[in-house]
Amino acid sequence: SGPELPDPQTGKLTRTHFFVMTLCHSRHMYAEIVWDQKVETWLRCHRNALEYFSGTVRSVIIDNLKSAITRACFRDPEVQRSYEHFAKGYGFRIEPCKPRTPRHKGRVEAGVKYVKGAFLPLRKFRHLADANHQLLEWIAGEAGNRIHGTTQEMPLRAFAEREKAALLALPEPRPEKVVWGTAQLHDNCHLTFEKSYYSAPYRLIKQRLTIRA
Repeated sequence: SGPELPDPQTGKLTRTHFFVMTLCHSRHMYAEIVWDQKVETWLRCHRNALEYFSGTVRSVIIDNLKSAITRACFRDPEVQRSYEHFAKGYGFRIEPCKPRTPRHKGRVEAGVKYVKGAFLPLRKFRHLADANHQLLEWIAGEAGNRIHGTTQEMPLRAFAEREKAALLALPEPRPEKVVWGTAQLHDNCHLTFEKSYYSAPYRLIKQRLTIRA
């Protein structure tokens, strides 16, 4: 969970969430505050992080949130279809943490705890854009130039000296962000997806269709 911020439509204070991606070698990070944990948000944050690092990686170690893993399993987890498509486009392997195995989550959770403990207290935000502006300034300043407790190095220096050159090039053109869903076709030859109506051939009435958006 992130800070409560005023909703742009209603002005009501609304809970937010932190997205954090940490590079394993340098511990340099990208972080963003978002309104929800939808698949579209998850993919957008990944793209923003890789653009921020100016490169992509060979594998991503993740916790088992629903936007990424639809069925957590020790041996054969089921990856969310949209995320699988995104990962193939950017050329990285998805490595979910093992369920009920806390030791696998160390680097995944440490970055989130650091952001919540070192950035969030004693700060005030006017709105989401202001919060994210402050967050990126903090990453490039205090967070990036601290001595990391495990590596005993400054994350930004380790990134610049060694890790940046090891990243893979971002794909050209950038892969399309695709969201998959399902819906039943009604008697009027229409289905509903994301609060909008779409038509399909009458022969598919009452069938459950796969949607690519």
